[in-house]
Amino acid sequence: MDLKTYEAFGLHRSMSDVDPTRVVNGRANREIQNALATPGDRQYHPNPEAYPSEDTPRGSVQSYRAWDRARVFEGTTRDMWIYTPHGFDPAGPAPALMVFQDGGGYLDRNGPVRAAAVFDTMLAAGEIPPTIGVFVMPGAKEGVPQQRSIEYDSVTDAYVRFITEDVLPFVEGEIGCKLTTDPKRRTICGISSGGICAFTAAWYRPDAFGRVVSHCGSFTAIRGGHNYPFLIRSTERKPIRVWMQSGEADADIILGSWPLANKEVAAALAFAGYDVTFVFGEGGHNLRHGGALFADTLRWLWREE
Repeated sequence: MDLKTYEAFGLHRSMSDVDPTRVVNGRANREIQNALATPGDRQYHPNPEAYPSEDTPRGSVQSYRAWDRARVFEGTTRDMWIYTPHGFDPAGPAPALMVFQDGGGYLDRNGPVRAAAVFDTMLAAGEIPPTIGVFVMPGAKEGVPQQRSIEYDSVTDAYVRFITEDVLPFVEGEIGCKLTTDPKRRTICGISSGGICAFTAAWYRPDAFGRVVSHCGSFTAIRGGHNYPFLIRSTERKPIRVWMQSGEADADIILGSWPLANKEVAAALAFAGYDVTFVFGEGGHNLRHGGALFADTLRWLWREE
């Protein structure tokens, strides 16, 4: 779908832009709060790789607060972190890349994923190549309360342009070398709106990201993402590998059913012949289940052909 058609159908607009508190048939989008912590989540805990042994070499994390160099989303500020593996040599082979939307949640040392610790464990074991982790928060812009949704939920190439044109050149300057250009070694990951955002980035630029992780992806009627099942089925297959996760207690609101939407996208990907894994559990709209499976997710994504 081209941008002109996308906007002509009004798919770039969300009902939350106009009336975020709207109630229809006694139901409201704010009910998503009920899915953020559910009884089904209690069985999920960070994977063992999130607890490196004392002698495991640790990478470093550099933080960038109120980063304001975006040109694609001009006028925004956001926090960002860059993970560099222990002993990383900028003069060596170009490192692999993994980009995280809502990066703070994935990086949180006490959170459900603890991505840097998992990287440390898997790198020490030789299970993954030297990898730069880029943890990006959504932008904040004065007078635009829906900036996160605009960046993440829009089914356009804007966000992937932001990453490739604004963020990654900055990252390369900070680490002192170029990142790999091989899309099979470039992964993008996110939860909820960040999950559909990861898929959209690879959908528009499979040459930039060949691997996708979507946790509880918002493939619903926010800014047109509910159209993906048909688009996937009716478009020539793209060279991307996709890992998806959702659960029985995931969100179910006016904008759509997250469990159903993720099932439909996974089915469309399988129908079209994609290399896809879909894990459906019992949890809600959070990273608990995804965090429990994070190391295995990386193993599956980065396995040999």
